[in-house]
Amino acid sequence: MQIDLNVIPTTLDLAHVGLAALALFLLFTTMLLALISVSALRRRARSQSNEVAASVVSVSPPSPSRTEPQRPVVVREATPDAALQLLGLFQQEARFIDFLQEEIAGHSDSDIGAAVRIVHEGCRKVLRQHVELEPVRPESESSRITLPKGFDASLVRVSGHIVGDPPFVGTLIHRGWRASSMHLPQLAEGHDASILAPAEVEL
Repeated sequence: MQIDLNVIPTTLDLAHVGLAALALFLLFTTMLLALISVSALRRRARSQSNEVAASVVSVSPPSPSRTEPQRPVVVREATPDAALQLLGLFQQEARFIDFLQEEIAGHSDSDIGAAVRIVHEGCRKVLRQHVELEPVRPESESSRITLPKGFDASLVRVSGHIVGDPPFVGTLIHRGWRASSMHLPQLAEGHDASILAPAEVEL
């Protein structure tokens, strides 16, 4: 197809100016609508992201499964009467308190050894009469033992180079002691257990 350049007007009349202005107006309007559409899409996307974030924040954590309520830890108040009574028995049979209260720095080793023998015999007598003892661990000392996972830390004290989690393998240094039972004399009504040894007066 050939275009005859002679047909194209060389001068602009009012109609052509109007058509050009209309074309520019339509082009400007199209660009403006496109900008408005893009801005609206951005605002919508931003509001949706904010709603998603708000919904994530507002989601309440799942309610924990209902389990049995934990029992409160009951702390027993230890009465001193039994301990005082046992200490009084040690004093009565072995002069235990007298020995501990004595300043022994100025005594010779032979004198201290003789006193320790008396205290040892008396304290051992009290323990055998009133307390039944048994070892915590049945194995012999210096033997190798294994502490499984979940072992009772109140029964076994672990020392040395502790790395990782149980099971632990180590050497039994001390078997430990457990009081399986205790039999103390009954206290009379009104007896003051804090008097570990009465004063002595010789007439």
